[in-house]
Amino acid sequence: MRTTLDVPDPVYRQLKATAALQGCTLKDFVVRMMVRELAGRGPKKKRRIRLPLIESARPGSLHLTNKKIDEILFP
Repeated sequence: MRTTLDVPDPVYRQLKATAALQGCTLKDFVVRMMVRELAGRGPKKKRRIRLPLIESARPGSLHLTNKKIDEILFP
């Protein structure tokens, strides 16, 4: 089915650029977005990042070097 939409210029430019980056036509990109939205899979939710807990004998006075931080994050 063919339809006409009035899209603001900045939004159109962003849609067209994103479609080009994904290597598809603007039509294919917009149809994919509509199908995803109708399927209830709108924008992906952000994953919660869990940071490592670092214990301290005196809370609020932890002194870490870059080397120690690397050891904690990349064991």
